[in-house]
Amino acid sequence: MPQPLLVTGAGGQLGRSVVDNLLASGAGHIIATTRDPSKLADLAAKGVEVRRADFDDAASLPTAFAGAGRALIISTDALDRPGRRLEQHLSAVAAAKAAGVKHLVYTSMPKPEPGSAVIFAPDHFGTETAIRESGLGYTILRNSWYQENLMISLPNVLGSGLWFTSAGAGKVAHVAREDAARVAAAALASGSDESLTLDVTGPEALTTEQIAALVSDVVGKPIQVMQVTDEQLAGGMKQAGLPDFLVPLLVSFDANTRNGGLTPPTDTVERLTGLRPRPLRAFLEAVKPALVG
Repeated sequence: MPQPLLVTGAGGQLGRSVVDNLLASGAGHIIATTRDPSKLADLAAKGVEVRRADFDDAASLPTAFAGAGRALIISTDALDRPGRRLEQHLSAVAAAKAAGVKHLVYTSMPKPEPGSAVIFAPDHFGTETAIRESGLGYTILRNSWYQENLMISLPNVLGSGLWFTSAGAGKVAHVAREDAARVAAAALASGSDESLTLDVTGPEALTTEQIAALVSDVVGKPIQVMQVTDEQLAGGMKQAGLPDFLVPLLVSFDANTRNGGLTPPTDTVERLTGLRPRPLRAFLEAVKPALVG
């Protein structure tokens, strides 16, 4: 009898989508963990076993992982203190191993090795290293930036008609969050003992200028891309009132893109799920009402 499949962070957007995909596929015994199990009462009603797991409370983790055969560790969003997220992940990996989990799936980022300009890349590289050194089987999913993340900046870009960037000619193969969730669900449920590191991307890599042109075509508003230096970009963000801790993080994304720190398009989504990844145009058309409203 297959051992249960466990998903951490099931209260978040990605985790919830993974659980929904597992349910739709008839995956069997599913364990969903979250800091507040009361928020997943609807999943419990569908037969999902809901458990508490707080990565800041290491004592909660052995019980959370108990009995699971394969576990998906979704990276947390704890960026308030340098090193906090890595500490959380290392606690989860150690607890999973101690509980007898045989295979770990982990959501990482593109090219997190030393040399990445992204400020939080060491969190992911450190977690990947711990997983590889744990002796457990693993599937590391290096997810490209989500298409949905563009909604953080696009409303302001369209409002001003200007897109300030220091990404230069660097390209991003944005992936749909739902495609990443399908890949994670497939990797978790596969039963494969093979250890893999997979790049999860959208179907096309585009520069900022190309993305802006696509947005303009879909929305019907002109956008002028303004290439600036990292320092100029940081100064503009500070003038716009962005929190001090957020500015260097956002600038590091553009610097990393400019430096070629992202992955070209891969076939991972289609190979693991049998479905073609959603193109960026399809995403923009879906969110057009929010962008023109």
